[in-house]
This record gives sequence, C-alpha cells and structure tokens, in this order.
Amino acid sequence: MKRTLLTLATATLLAGTGAAQAQQQFITIGTGGVTGVYYAAGGAICRLMNQTRDEHGFRCSVESTAASVYNLNAIKQGELDFGVTQSDVMYYAVEGEQDFADAGPWGDMRAVFSLHPEPFTLVARADAGIEEFADLAGKRVNIGAPGSGTQTSMDIILEAMGMSRSDLSLASELRPDEHGPALCDNQIDAFIYGVGHPSANIADPTTTCEAQLVPITGDAIDQLIEENPYYAEATIPGGTYANNEEDVQTFGVLAALAASTSTPDDAVYALVSSVFENFDTFKSLHPALANLSEENMVVDGLSAPLHPGAERYYRERGWIE
Repeated sequence: MKRTLLTLATATLLAGTGAAQAQQQFITIGTGGVTGVYYAAGGAICRLMNQTRDEHGFRCSVESTAASVYNLNAIKQGELDFGVTQSDVMYYAVEGEQDFADAGPWGDMRAVFSLHPEPFTLVARADAGIEEFADLAGKRVNIGAPGSGTQTSMDIILEAMGMSRSDLSLASELRPDEHGPALCDNQIDAFIYGVGHPSANIADPTTTCEAQLVPITGDAIDQLIEENPYYAEATIPGGTYANNEEDVQTFGVLAALAASTSTPDDAVYALVSSVFENFDTFKSLHPALANLSEENMVVDGLSAPLHPGAERYYRERGWIE
C-alpha cells in the first residue's frame, strides 16, 4: 500500500468561538533486514526522535526492507520519507547508472548524513577451498537479496575481476538472515555482504560452523578504488569474529541516510537535531555506530547534495560553511 510522504493526523478541537488544530506528524525510515545494521541504525534514529517528539512533533517508525536500492526507489515513489543506503548506490541513483539506468538521473535525491563504514565481506565455508575472490569460480555463492546494495556491488566486483554470475555454479539471492544458515547447512559455499561490523549475520556462521572471512584485494580492486571516490580500503580486525584471528583486507563504502526534496525541511531538521543533540546515546545503540564523528558524518560518503533541513542544522553547529 502506497504511503503518503508525510501523513498528518489532524484533530479539530472546538474552544470558545474558534477552532484549533492539533497535528501529529509521522515519518518512516526504510532500512534493511531486521537482523542487520541498517535496521538497528534506523531504530536508533527513531528512538531518539520519539523521545524528543514533544520538541518537534514528529513520530518516527522503521520499516524493514530489501535495503539500499529498494529504499531509494521507495523514497522516489513517495512510499518512504527517509532510507538507509550505500554511498555508491546513492551515487548511481543521482547519476542514473546501474540499477537506476532505465529511470535516468534523479536530481531530487538529497543526503542527510553518513553512517558506519560497510566493508564488502566475503565469508566462506572452511572446507570450500576459497582463499581469494577468484576462487568463487564454480562455487555456490549468495550474491545478496534483490534490491540490496550488496547485489549491485557484487556485480561490479565480478565485472572488475573479469567474471560474471555465469562463472558461479549457483548465484543465490538469500536475505542476510538466511545466508548464514545456508552456509552452515552446506547449501552454499560462500556469501558476500556489505555491512557494518560486528554483524550478527556474520557472527552466527563463524561461530556455528567456523566460517572464514576471505580478503577482497588485488589490482582490479585497487583500480576500482582509484576510479570511484565512494570506495575506500578497509580492514576487518582479527578477533572481530570467532575462528577468525587475523586481520582481513577488503574495501567498501559508507552507509548513508537519504531523503528527497519532497521530504519537508522541518522533518529533516528534527531528525538531525534529535540525533546530534543526543550523539553519545546514538553511538551507544549499536557497536557499528560507536566510532562515528559528527564532522565526518556531514561530509563523508555523501554522493548527493545535502537536504536543506540538514544543511541548516549543520551551519548552525558550524560544521559546514
């Protein structure tokens, strides 16, 4: 069911000779699977907004979705007010590339702030003989759920490596909460996941069946990073997950919160002020948010122009000129 961009529930109260209107305003944030970091980050934002709604009048709710691509399309169609997305997917939507090629450039998308780093994480069965990305040839690999940024990124990595989905014996499209059990049940040999760490959907298979994190490195990856400003090298520290004691080198993007020019300025201003006025609490609500800094969040990984409501708050705080 299509949701109105900003629903106003208005009650009219008669008093004396006049009438006064009391409004309750609702916003919805599109996230990802309920066990993923996007859902947790959206929940953290809504928690702070709802705690401060007496100050701004907005009630926030979180919707579990297929993540990045889905969220941006839903914002464009007026079904969501905000959505969490990968910074590279945000770029593709603005430029009309990849999943957004048919629709063309989207000039009305706006960035709100960036969130946690999202390294592309390749996880394999310990007995699968997968020690580098090229070893995926002929293997059963989960490439990410339809509508996810992970799947879009996987296709780009495959192309950079001179490969395609046809080089895999199976290219499954399981949700993040499904890929760990499938790996441990020997239904797939590996999965890739763009995610903030630590992630429950990686902790489970590394604990349950000693799954191993595999580096994503090489000349082709170096070239991707050099040619695309939204990519950066990343290290997953050893010991983050059970049975994985060594650092793992990879690369990735940042998660970011997106909106559109149709999202009202006061709604965006209320959201960013709720987060940044309670920033220590926000960072404590999930381990992937713990190392965020205000100054970086308002400039890093933003592949679309800032929303005016966010820009106004950041200027007031002196974070941008």
